[in-house]
Order: sequence, then C-alpha cells, then structure tokens
Amino acid sequence: MTESHSVHLVLTTGVTMEPVLLWLRRDLRIGDNPALAAAVKTGRPIIPVFIRPKPDEIGGASAWWRGCSLAALRDGLRKRGSDLVLRTGDPLAILAGLVAETGAVEVHFNRTLEPEAMKTDIAVLASMPKHGAIALDHPANRLHEPWRLKTATGGSFKVFTPFWRRLCEAYRPPPALPAPRKLRAPKTWPHGETLDAWQITARWSKCFGKEWMPGEAGAERRLARLLGTVEEYDRTRDRPDWEGTSRMSPHLAWGEISVHEIWRRLIEQHGETALPFLRQLGWRDFNSHLLYHFPKLPKEAWSAKFRGFPFLPHGKGLAAWQRGLTGYPIVDAGMRQLWATGWMHNRVRMIAASFLIKDQLIHWRRGEAWFWNTLVDADLAQNAGNWQWVAGSGADAAPYFRIFNPITQSRKFDPDGAYIRRWVPELAKLDAKAIHAPWEAVPRDLAAAGVVLGRDYPQPILDHDAARKRALAAYERIR
Repeated sequence: MTESHSVHLVLTTGVTMEPVLLWLRRDLRIGDNPALAAAVKTGRPIIPVFIRPKPDEIGGASAWWRGCSLAALRDGLRKRGSDLVLRTGDPLAILAGLVAETGAVEVHFNRTLEPEAMKTDIAVLASMPKHGAIALDHPANRLHEPWRLKTATGGSFKVFTPFWRRLCEAYRPPPALPAPRKLRAPKTWPHGETLDAWQITARWSKCFGKEWMPGEAGAERRLARLLGTVEEYDRTRDRPDWEGTSRMSPHLAWGEISVHEIWRRLIEQHGETALPFLRQLGWRDFNSHLLYHFPKLPKEAWSAKFRGFPFLPHGKGLAAWQRGLTGYPIVDAGMRQLWATGWMHNRVRMIAASFLIKDQLIHWRRGEAWFWNTLVDADLAQNAGNWQWVAGSGADAAPYFRIFNPITQSRKFDPDGAYIRRWVPELAKLDAKAIHAPWEAVPRDLAAAGVVLGRDYPQPILDHDAARKRALAAYERIR
C-alpha cells in the first residue's frame, strides 16, 4: 500500500477547479477522517461517493445499520454545503466513470484491511492514472498498519500479549483532524441512487432503532458515556445484566468514530485507568493483524491441525441455537438478544459460541455465518478471529480443553438471573437458584413459576457433561 500524500494548491479567484472524489466505505464520519482531511486540503470541490458492491455481501443487520449511518452522514454533509452520491456496482468501474463524468483529478480513500477489498484498493491505485486521476490512499481506522508492526525476528504476531506490548510501545495517536465547517461543492453533481432503495425495512430490523443511534452523533454519545464509566469497565464488562460494556463496536465497525479519537480522549481524561478498555481496541487490531497475514482466516482454521477436526452435521441443533431454544437459559438469552437488537453481550457471545462448537460439535463457520447476518457490528476480522479463538483453532486461541459450562458461567456472570429474565421471559418467575438450570428445579418450584418444561420452555437439547467428554475425545484425536 502507498503512503498518504497531500496536495497543496494555490486558488485563483474566479477559476473553475476540477473536483476530487472522496470514496467512502467503512469510514462514515466527517471528523478525524484522513481521506476527507486530505481532500479538503487540496482546496478543490469534493464529491463524496459511497459504492455498494454487487453482489452486496453484508448481512441483514449490517445493511440496516449502513442505511441509517449513510442517512446521518448525508445530513452532516448537506449541513456543510455538500452531499453524498450513492452508486451500486464494481467500485473500479464506477470510480473510473465518475472521473470521466466529473473531470475529477484525484480520488481519496481510506484503506481497508480485508483481503478482497485490498485487491480493489490496489487496482484503484494502479488504474486511476489511466483515466486521468491520481488515487491516494490513507490510513485505515486501526491503531497500527499490520505490515509495519513486527516481532523481534521480523515476522507477524501470533500471540496477543506480545502484540499488545509492542503496540503500546510503538503507538502514538496522530494529531486530531477536526471536522470541516464547510465543504466546497462541485458546480454540478453526478447522478446517484436514492437511499430509500437501500434501506432495510424488514420487520425483523424495525426494533433496532429503539436500541441504536447509527451515525457520528450516536458514536459520540456512546463515547461520552464511556468517558464517564471507563474506570469501572474492568469490573462490569463481564456482567450481561449490567450496562457495563461500551457498545462502541458497531460505530467502530462502520467507522463512525476514529479509533484514535477514542484513545486520545480516554488517555487525556483517565490515563492508565482506561487501559482495560484500550486493550479491547488492541484486540480489535490483533484480529486485523491476523487477517492481513492470514487472508484465509474467515474460511480456514488458522492452526493446520484443526483442519481435520471431526465436526458433526448440524441437524436440528443449529436451528435450536439460532432461535434461542437450546434449553440452556444463558445461551438462549444471548441468541434472543442478538435477534432482537442486532447485538449480544461479549461474555455471552463466548458462551453461545462455545456451546455451538464444543457442545454440539458444529463447525464454527456455521456460527460465524449466523453472526455475520444478525450482528450490526459484523466485521470480517473480528468475526473470524473471535470464532476461531473460541474453537481453539485460531492464533492465541482458547485452549481446546476450555469448554465453557453454560450453567456455571450463567451463575457467575448473571447471578440474579436478571439478564435471563429479560430475554427468556417464560422463566421470569423462577428464583435465582433455579433459573440457570430449570430442569434441575424441584417440580413445585416450576409449577409455582408456571413453567412446564417441554411446553413453555424446552428441555436441554443435550447433556453438557456428556457433550464435554465427547468434545475432548474429538480434540484428542487430532492432536
């Protein structure tokens, strides 16, 4: 990839200037946006453009978020005298066509770190001069460039702790890039598609708006809350019954806020007490690092010995897991939260993923595909890296013998059962002792709570202890 460049031009009053294109992807913000800042620095009119690929491979929940985020971005651009051009198709062909149509002399964009998108970036950089424009790429919304951060022997990192140590040594947040008050518009705007045609209006996603505020303002609101709670983060983040996490992930996934801005403000206000949260930003970078150096991460086990793991046909167990009907309340609560809100608490994500992979021996790619479709924060590197971490097949993965017990995890992290009561309301009247494993409750307690197992709530689809032994035997065979 090339380094960022800036072009300085002397403006002459009354002279019409050719515009520059600002190609936006997962960087839907105006503030602290390197490509936008570089485009503004040229002094030329700017044409912001967002291109929806065809085929469009993002999931339904992400498509909902993208539509809302683009609407917010468009409003922000219009307030500054600009607008947003929407197109669908091959990015290379569309950018070349826009250069020809508008006479644009530069194309500015922020890099991506996903394998297929990087190929497009490279093609754009190479081909734009043939069409009469220069393409200039700028840093992705990550703390580090994965080709720059290396081990002592010059290789890529495979374990998080040394990666995090080296990142902390090397990283210094760049200067903030303030949001411009005004943006110079072109004399005429190229045609674009309507955002209404892109919006997801399925009944499934209608409730998302009650939970989320996509866009730059929503990201700022989340950051403001985090600034007031980050010193409690390490104590509260594992409790799904509390509002102890940042919920910044979808805003970061769509680039509605700069990761550098988060780092700067947390360090300025809280210093090292913010490190437990900043470490999560480091884990996000670690997964991007892995994907860059191992492009097959979303499709293939990072650890070669796991490529022959004896997964089972998914059968009815996958559907029960997807619908939140496994009979294990903490798993079902998480899967129902995911369906209703497009998000799941991180601790519960690990429990639910472990249950699918290790209790049911269903391939992690089945779970990753479901999360890809239902998460508003779906991100290729994070999805693949985290699912492989749980499976034991990834870099710095959870040991193969770490199999989350959904009952003990539930009792530890949702001790009063408040999270379960919210998302599995048919169990709401059970007490804190019975709600984590209702099949162990005495009949009179179930009757008093109005619960008939197998009618109101399913019996467990498997026995965890037996499933654990089966998983350990399967892992032993591939060692």
